[in-house]
Amino acid sequence: MILEMKVPSPGESITEVEIAEWLVQDGDYVEKDQAIAEVDSDKATLELPAEASGIITLADADGNRYEEGDAVVVGAVVCLIDTSADKPEGGSDDTPKTEKKEAPKKEDPKPAASEAKTYATGTPSPAAKKILDEKGIDAKSVSGSGRDGRITKDDAVNAVPSMGTPSGGNRGTSRSKMSMLRRKVAERLVEAKNTTAMLTTFNEVDMSPIFDLRKQYKEDFKAKHGVSLGFMSFFTLAVVRALKLYPAVNSMIDGKEMISYDFVDVSIAVSGPKGLMVPVIRNAENLSFRGVESEVKRLALRARDGKITVDEMTGGTFTISNGGVFGSMLSTPIINPPQSGILGMHNIVERPVAVNGEVVIRPIMYVALSYDHRIIDGKESVGFLVAVKEALENPIELLMNNDVKKALEL
Repeated sequence: MILEMKVPSPGESITEVEIAEWLVQDGDYVEKDQAIAEVDSDKATLELPAEASGIITLADADGNRYEEGDAVVVGAVVCLIDTSADKPEGGSDDTPKTEKKEAPKKEDPKPAASEAKTYATGTPSPAAKKILDEKGIDAKSVSGSGRDGRITKDDAVNAVPSMGTPSGGNRGTSRSKMSMLRRKVAERLVEAKNTTAMLTTFNEVDMSPIFDLRKQYKEDFKAKHGVSLGFMSFFTLAVVRALKLYPAVNSMIDGKEMISYDFVDVSIAVSGPKGLMVPVIRNAENLSFRGVESEVKRLALRARDGKITVDEMTGGTFTISNGGVFGSMLSTPIINPPQSGILGMHNIVERPVAVNGEVVIRPIMYVALSYDHRIIDGKESVGFLVAVKEALENPIELLMNNDVKKALEL
């Protein structure tokens, strides 16, 4: 029996995907549920599992084959599986990912005798000569990559006029197609810059109180809950508190109306193997420190392994982005539309600060809030960031209700 494998819908409103990578080859025997391809949508990269065991043909019934990078309409047939085929003897139950074989390189055809004579070493072809003349480049300064050292059209196109500095290094370029996910991220970033009145306000946070709490309780917390007591739980709960004080920051524009939310879905910007992903922590206002850390770990692992789903990245009322893990000192994060605010975390550096009239060294983090000035005024944006700062610098009182062990469920 020949089974037609169709592209399933990754989520609502998604009508097409791209073949990111074939994980098997034509004629391979595949097991049921084995990943046969990775497909990109504009929101995530997903694996396409085999619906049955059998010999696979990477084409539809008409012989049409989708190559890597091709767009495929949801519901289209991408391959065939012969379910009546027997499994090859000696085959393993865990079929490894098949290595792709490189296509044999085609040898350049030997030039005719007249061509060899015309294009001697260092001599450009007519097309190359025209390009070099237009650029004002002497052919003697160009190294030819063609047969017998002749200067080809590509050599002329890549040639750069000398600016007085000798250079013998490689100046090659490469071109590759961006994934659908990367293109969508690019579109959304441009959309945010073009359609919002985005401003950024900054502040600094003394991280000493959080450092002290983590030093004292992180081992017990990990032993009890199986996750680390990181910074993200403190920042998430500080954001939840600040959003309750300044609900306009937890709002967004829809046409001529402003939609405000009585819940907090926090989007966490993480860097995945396929680019930026923003999974969502749902109803963060109901989560404890343990709940936030467990959810952050779960979503980060799924994003890293390419198993994150579209539903897990849909929605969100506010975003937290941590550029500090890459060493960023200060930045202006871009709003994640249609949201109206995003908090940027940065690296923690020991800096001299004045405390009670004395200069002391404290671990300081610069924080940034980018916001849509169309619905968030300066008073609200500054007040929100100050509220985040206050909670982080006094977490025992403002985030733990003066009971650390109860808050950490120890």
